Amino acid sequence: MRSGEVELAVQVRGTSGPVVVLVHGYPDTHAVWDRVAALLEKDFRVVTYDVRGAGESTAPSTEDGYRLDRLAADLFAVIDEVSPGEPVHLVGHDWGSIQSWEAVTTPGARIATFTSISGPSLDHMGHWSQRGLSIAHLRQFVRSWYIAAFHLPVVAPLFWRLYLARRWGAVLRRTEGVRVTPAPTIASDAMRGISLYRANIRRIMRAPRHRVAPMPVQVVQPTRDRYIRTEPLDLERWVPSLSRRRIAAGHWAPLSHPEPLARMIGEFVADSTPPRPLVVITGGGSGIGKATAVAFAREGARVVVSDVDFAAAEETATLTGGHAYEVDVRSEEAMRAWARQVADEHGVPDVVVNNAGIAHSGSFLSTSTEQWKRVLDVNLWGVVHGCRAFGELMVDRGEGGHIVNLSSVAAYLPSKILSAYASSKAAVFMLSECLRAELAPHAIGVTAICPGLVHTNITATATFSGVSAEEERRKQTRATQIYARRGFGPEGVAAEIVRAVRGNRPVVPVTVEAKAARLAGRVAPGLLRAFARFDPS
Repeated sequence: MRSGEVELAVQVRGTSGPVVVLVHGYPDTHAVWDRVAALLEKDFRVVTYDVRGAGESTAPSTEDGYRLDRLAADLFAVIDEVSPGEPVHLVGHDWGSIQSWEAVTTPGARIATFTSISGPSLDHMGHWSQRGLSIAHLRQFVRSWYIAAFHLPVVAPLFWRLYLARRWGAVLRRTEGVRVTPAPTIASDAMRGISLYRANIRRIMRAPRHRVAPMPVQVVQPTRDRYIRTEPLDLERWVPSLSRRRIAAGHWAPLSHPEPLARMIGEFVADSTPPRPLVVITGGGSGIGKATAVAFAREGARVVVSDVDFAAAEETATLTGGHAYEVDVRSEEAMRAWARQVADEHGVPDVVVNNAGIAHSGSFLSTSTEQWKRVLDVNLWGVVHGCRAFGELMVDRGEGGHIVNLSSVAAYLPSKILSAYASSKAAVFMLSECLRAELAPHAIGVTAICPGLVHTNITATATFSGVSAEEERRKQTRATQIYARRGFGPEGVAAEIVRAVRGNRPVVPVTVEAKAARLAGRVAPGLLRAFARFDPS
């Protein structure tokens, strides 16, 4: 089809459903969308096209022909051709997203929703860059080194022609992990496309315009993108209806992760309401679990809780508007079944809090094998089962997330009367550290929360080795009194958990004594060993 001085090669797939237009970036052609389009065409009429100067489309005669207003005019021409009566759903990647921002911020654009992947508005970037120098600005400057190179006369086009074009497939395989055969026009596409940078970046970044997108916008940020990060941009200023999502991928997500990307696009077209995060909490019927559920609900999250005491879990669900389940975390089968049920009924969680735990006190020699097994089954294996059952779902989804494991100050503060309990919490601590390293490539953070003395009902249900039932009740009462006098409630831990998820913090000591013990373990470990000999009972 014709658009001004150029001819555009347009491809249409599917015969029914809403129209979804996919716009490619640099130095790609429409083929970058082939894997995504094949998944979308089952439910949508999918349109792709080679932008001017790329693939089978013709090129403008001058560098000015690559200005954003010309690119937006091409997009509007395609929309008029493929969907003359209805607005379309627009998706852009890289420069396809940059030029799509120009279109969606043009008054009267017939665009129902916009999904932006790895390509911000140059105007929004310009306003952000003028706010002053920060670490985020320096990081983005380093990522964008190639922009300066593209402004060098002769050098960049010559480098593409003589060296990079023939190696482009190997570059993508090495840096992005994708296997793809570049278009036969890659050399000419890349050399012409340099004009995209030269015709627009300096002109717009020096004098950014006020550009507002009135339709729902979904910004998808690949977590391993080497070139652009959109998190620092205050897009809420320009987009009244904004949804931010992540995908555990590199810059060329349409090639490497077509399934999760197609799902995100399809979900947004079907319902453009920004999704509320889903938080799953074990041991959510009381104490820290209950307080954490309330804290996340206040942040706008959907909450799902489990507990062996179903009535207590239901009470938390009523408080938070969430959902309650009766689950024994000691059972791998039960945890896996629950994880599948949660995914089917509510979706894959964004945050999982492995909170369920029990307290036990007693010397090593007085603690029976059965007591050791009970403590480890709940405090350690319950966390293992939760991490595995939900972690697998989060990895498969590909959108990242966060796992919070409740450890304790006892993980690094030894005591001769806490052998079983401290060992279980130390194991959770190290599990969290190991798991954090393993899941980092999937954009899943892991945090170990280490509370000190927190006043919850855990002391009333604590067990003690080598004592009579009467003596155990006396010790429970005494422990409850001590924790109550400490005066630190579960709400304080819940607030730290919310902050830890927001900041992706690896280890969070909670309470003064937990922080002091953490510091002492680093600078004066002998002091902690001396404390271990003390019997607070």
